[in-house]
Amino acid sequence: MENKAVTKQVLVILGSPRKKGNSSALADRISRGAKSAGAEVETLFLQDLKISPCRGCDTCQTHDSKGCATKDDMQKIYPKLIRANAWVIASPVYWFTMSAQTKIFMDRCYALPAYAKNPFAGKRIAIAMSYGDIDAVKSGCVNALRTFQDAFRYTRSKIVGMVYGSAMKAGEIVNNEALMREAEELGKLLVSR
Repeated sequence: MENKAVTKQVLVILGSPRKKGNSSALADRISRGAKSAGAEVETLFLQDLKISPCRGCDTCQTHDSKGCATKDDMQKIYPKLIRANAWVIASPVYWFTMSAQTKIFMDRCYALPAYAKNPFAGKRIAIAMSYGDIDAVKSGCVNALRTFQDAFRYTRSKIVGMVYGSAMKAGEIVNNEALMREAEELGKLLVSR
């Protein structure tokens, strides 16, 4: 019998309204690292998708739930989240925390257990963030990082690492070579076990 290695699946969630923004550039370097380690990577650009906020109806939490009551593009994302071994969540800091696109996505993950038993179990997660201030605390980046830490501690998922840095103009973060190398290394670490 042939012993075949299983290819790791990585799902990248881009929460910026800009495809070529700084958080997207960090996510791209994480993806490059993951691919170099043999992973398959799929990227979703939230800005292009129709995802409504959670209504708080709790339909997804009932014993016989068939999933989220809100039928939108999140329905296509749930199976991808379940199938992936690892997630990369990338967001700029907007008004002292993650972008609205990222927050809506995070809120809608509340329904994920309606689609699979223990869907967060064993997930390996990388976080990529960019902000305009020179300081991660003053910018509010720490608020978003803490939100990710709390959410994934609750779901018992593992945050493998976080990369974040300052840049104002779209794409400018690529000039921070040390940070970009760190992002690529995080991508390799994300899929190695």
